[in-house]
Amino acid sequence: MTVTTSSDANGNVSAATARATERAAESAAAAAPQPVTFAKALNTALADALTASDDVVLFGEDIGTLGGVFRITDGLTARFGEHRCFDTPLAESGIAGMAAGMAMNGMRPVVEMQFDAFAYPALEQIFSHIAKMHNRTRGALKMPIVIRIPYAGGIGGVEHHCDSSESYYAHTPGLKVYAPATVADAYRMLREAIDSDDPVVFFEPKKLYWSKETLDLDALRQQYDDGADASRSEGRAVVARQGTDATLIAYGPSVSTAMAAAEAAAEEGRSLEVVDLRTIVPLDDQTITEAVCKTGRAVVVAETPGFASVASELVARIQERCFHSLAAPVLRVTGFDVPFPAPKLEEYFLPSVDRILDAVDDLQWEA
Repeated sequence: MTVTTSSDANGNVSAATARATERAAESAAAAAPQPVTFAKALNTALADALTASDDVVLFGEDIGTLGGVFRITDGLTARFGEHRCFDTPLAESGIAGMAAGMAMNGMRPVVEMQFDAFAYPALEQIFSHIAKMHNRTRGALKMPIVIRIPYAGGIGGVEHHCDSSESYYAHTPGLKVYAPATVADAYRMLREAIDSDDPVVFFEPKKLYWSKETLDLDALRQQYDDGADASRSEGRAVVARQGTDATLIAYGPSVSTAMAAAEAAAEEGRSLEVVDLRTIVPLDDQTITEAVCKTGRAVVVAETPGFASVASELVARIQERCFHSLAAPVLRVTGFDVPFPAPKLEEYFLPSVDRILDAVDDLQWEA
């Protein structure tokens, strides 16, 4: 006869408790924030926008079954159908023109230009019609169009695949220009762009597609759907890093470079503040001005060639608004005024930590 002892009973209870604890831990781990890529955040934002409104439709070159060159639309055709996410011919002007017509008839088109400079054939449609239609019709016709453009360097591409073309669009009245730099902003800014009644050119830094942040996408979605004010990014720059000696102003792919430069400067005893613009149009002058007036010195960092660029506009506005607080002229670290170079020369063209630190050294530190 087998007698169950109190120790056996306790052992059974302990084993059951251990299993329950293990299952609870697994559930908690599954529910905890997970590493999310920039690309996944964009894909999720598109899926959520398609779910939220039947008026949202995606199209572009190879974005259907293939899911796009960078797989940003991966799985969306299978999930939502070919009438919501579909391929187009290789005709960027036609893509933009079709988007304008669909927007005039109540749709919310989200189009993808496969690479930055591939969008140039569409500029006539974008500049002459998409940007101007709302004003031309005295507000009768809205243009809720998002033009997604994978852009900038850092992937070893060649010209037409790594251009920073944001200055063309920022110069055109009637267009908004977004350039997210973080995974969380990739999600919320794309949702915000799709919900806008104005045309938005949405620049996606290619080198950040596979960058990761640990975050809770479900919570981010809930925050956005609840309309939380903190989730809004349009015209709201953020101070990505606090500092006291000088301010770096950057957007899109240059933010991570500026952050690395600030980290390197800290090791040398210099405290740099970093401002992430998030949206170029509209521009958050207030945050820029406050940050520069606090430190008295500023460097603008951008991949675009510097002549007649977003960077030069930022320098002009800072000089106008912060002149009496400046201890040195505002400097720029940008791409050079040449076509985007061959892959082996890319590192010399793009703003780097060393070039930024050299510019900071030139901010007239001697009394």
